[in-house]
Amino acid sequence: MAGLRYVCWLFVILGYLSVVLVLAQNPVEEKTTFEAAFQGRCGHGSPCEQLCYELHDGMYECDCRDGYILHKNGYSCAELNSTSPSMSELGDLVDEAESDEANADNADDEDAVEDILYIRGATFTIHLDAPAENSTVNTTKINEVNADRIELHATSQGPNLEQKLPSTMESIVSTEPACSLDCGPAGNCYIEQSRGDEVDVVIEDDDDGAMDLEGNTVNLRRKQGTFRQRCQCPLGRGGDRCQLEAEVRSPRFTGSGWLAFPALRAAYKHVQLELEFRPEAWDGVLLLAGERDDLQGDFMALILHHGFIEFRFDCGSGVGTVRSTETVKLNEWNTLSVYRHRWDAWIQLNQEKRVEGRSKGLFSRITFREPLFVGGPGNTTGLERLPVRTGFKGCIRHLEANEHHYRFPLAPQGDAANGFDIEECTADRCSKVPCSHGGKCLTTGGDTAVCLCPLGYTGDLCETRVDLQVPSFNGSSYLRYPGLADTSLSWLELSVTLKPTAPDGVILYNGHHSDATGDFIALYLSSGHVQFTFDLGTGPATLRSENPIRLGEWVEVRVSRTGRLASLEVEDDPAQEILAPGAFTQLSLPLNLYLGGAPSYDMYSPKMKTTASFVGCIQTIVLNNREVGILAEALGGVNVGNCGHACEARPCGDAECRPLRERFTCRCRPGVPHPCPAPDDYTPLVPPPARTSSNAVTSVRYERAVPSFTGSESYLHYNDADTMKRIISYRVDINMRFRASSSSGLLLWSGRQSDPQEQRDENDDFLALGLDHGYLTLAYNLGSGEAVLRYNLTRLDDDLWHRIRAVRNEQWASLVVDSGTGVSASSPGQLRQLNTDTGLYVGGAPDVVRTTGGRYTKGIVGCISDLVLDSDFSVALSSPAQATNTHSCIP
Repeated sequence: MAGLRYVCWLFVILGYLSVVLVLAQNPVEEKTTFEAAFQGRCGHGSPCEQLCYELHDGMYECDCRDGYILHKNGYSCAELNSTSPSMSELGDLVDEAESDEANADNADDEDAVEDILYIRGATFTIHLDAPAENSTVNTTKINEVNADRIELHATSQGPNLEQKLPSTMESIVSTEPACSLDCGPAGNCYIEQSRGDEVDVVIEDDDDGAMDLEGNTVNLRRKQGTFRQRCQCPLGRGGDRCQLEAEVRSPRFTGSGWLAFPALRAAYKHVQLELEFRPEAWDGVLLLAGERDDLQGDFMALILHHGFIEFRFDCGSGVGTVRSTETVKLNEWNTLSVYRHRWDAWIQLNQEKRVEGRSKGLFSRITFREPLFVGGPGNTTGLERLPVRTGFKGCIRHLEANEHHYRFPLAPQGDAANGFDIEECTADRCSKVPCSHGGKCLTTGGDTAVCLCPLGYTGDLCETRVDLQVPSFNGSSYLRYPGLADTSLSWLELSVTLKPTAPDGVILYNGHHSDATGDFIALYLSSGHVQFTFDLGTGPATLRSENPIRLGEWVEVRVSRTGRLASLEVEDDPAQEILAPGAFTQLSLPLNLYLGGAPSYDMYSPKMKTTASFVGCIQTIVLNNREVGILAEALGGVNVGNCGHACEARPCGDAECRPLRERFTCRCRPGVPHPCPAPDDYTPLVPPPARTSSNAVTSVRYERAVPSFTGSESYLHYNDADTMKRIISYRVDINMRFRASSSSGLLLWSGRQSDPQEQRDENDDFLALGLDHGYLTLAYNLGSGEAVLRYNLTRLDDDLWHRIRAVRNEQWASLVVDSGTGVSASSPGQLRQLNTDTGLYVGGAPDVVRTTGGRYTKGIVGCISDLVLDSDFSVALSSPAQATNTHSCIP
């Protein structure tokens, strides 16, 4: 019995030992169970020889497998003949402990840890004498310490085991406060304890008597730390109480968090992974996917174990393991490539030598039914199949599986289906960048961070107020506007004047879905070439300028789209045209339109050639013939500065300074009392191009010229098969862009030829489009009666550009002007096809009165810049079969 008393004395004095003491009121025999625990966590650097279990309070304990017994040092294991030692074996071990007693007085508390006898689950009986009456009184009290027996209860808190602690000892066993934070319905209150210095903890009884095993003062040593409460929030929520919406783009994992993505598809035989991560600890689950949530059956795991990367995979007949030869770089960014094909696999860490391995057995395929967990095991059980059970601690900024780049926000903005306890990775970068005036810190791909300044502020820390005139973009900038929505369903006219200083960058983007799918338009630079990509829902089409543009110089880019047909013009380069694939002809863009960049690369369609932000200046934007107030109409923006331009000095005073490339002009604002600057006070406009004309009937080829018409014997004529088969048909779709200064005039005509000496048949087929007293009119006859359709909602004789669409489908027809409300009508009779033989006249016709049967007296006075038939055939206005008395339109 005396030997057992010495053993218990050794238990109490240890610095790392967590001991539960309960004093009974009556001197009866009690059984004792006990354990040894260490400060810290399992993993790299822990002394446990075989098994290690982490406890809830920042401690861990070592253990041994069946057939072994834990050594008295608390971490080594000795082999036994049986899994349960007999009491005689216990006595031998106790005698060994007693032999060390002579050296105990000279050993410090750290050394005392080495003298612990620890047998998991062992119980025995001890008797204690009553404490001395005059023992030294110290500061930390235990209730009812007045018995002469001590009961020690402790069982390992390993998997599926419950810790049994007497309630009278709670003040010593657990000093954690109750977690009191309200973390919302899906959050969890969590208590963390930080490590600290060792301090003395002295236990006394209520009668001021000493309480120890030998009648002496008991001094324990423990690590002093600070408890901190925090909320573990579900993915998409953040803040101290999970009360805020939070989008994580580059996640940091805390060791208890995880992200869940949909199960891997088409990966049963082949998997290729690319990963960039920044570990903060030596152990953790990086990635886990399998057939079942208990890890029975097929699985694939990527883990950090003692600093080494391990790729473990089981195709159903045995686990294969591939382990890196080098450890990861702690607190630095690491790259990892993993490749598996059937049984074989290799990994490559930080571009070092590849390490190869092979799975066991005959099976070669892995079935993936469970979610792909990243940063932790998620809800997976059966983790004893892995050497690591805790989650990864650190940051992951890139994950790619079988060429799919995973986006970390919740769907639909990202790919994640769920997540828990995830933070945005800053790696201490933003703590050094205090942004002012509402600016937000953004971590970049390297080890730096930048401030995203709101409109009106600039500088590294958003410290400088700026009066914006001509916006400048620095590669992290953008402006946000309302999207085009349904205003460009069938056609789009876009003109942008810009001065780039980098060869790559997104100029303008507007999409349909936040997950970057569906319709979109994108104007951008790629290797110095201007490119326009659009998708109507059946596949992308891309136009590319013939020559790269000159950096540092102003350039005008013009884009036109009608249905599936689009064209791109850049300065003096020849126009490029393309036809979008598929049958869809309409474009719907409900999301915001972005200029110069976007808040996230994830917003861009993967069908674009670049995702870099624009660097340079953007001066003007004209959308569907309307100039956009580039600053006044912006809904928001970040990091937009002033471009070096004369308007920055406000040369027009109270008038509006309108930039025109390197020059400017002044425009008075309505109601401004101050006089506008005289014409001599501002820079003149660039001279308009010289007019060209031809009074002869001849064929003329125009280079980029927009034809203008005088109204008198002024027209273009087409009779080629490609044009006429789109007119002589059961259906015709006319899309035209023009401007007119005359209130009446013929825009387009196709009819039947007749002898000049004979009167026209009133039921001859014809199609006429023109202006009548300022309003658009469509008239047609299919041989059984004339139909007249008049669009009287908008006058078009204002010398401004307008876009009109006239559609005839058999007898039914409709008119739309400038994406407004449509009007429709139907022709009488039974005939449904248009049969004409005059060819197609544009802008007028010879002898308009006779040709049109008196419906029109002259042609249009104005310009026609675009004519598209059947949404995919652009009529070459610069290459008619015949051009009579036409001119080049003055912009």
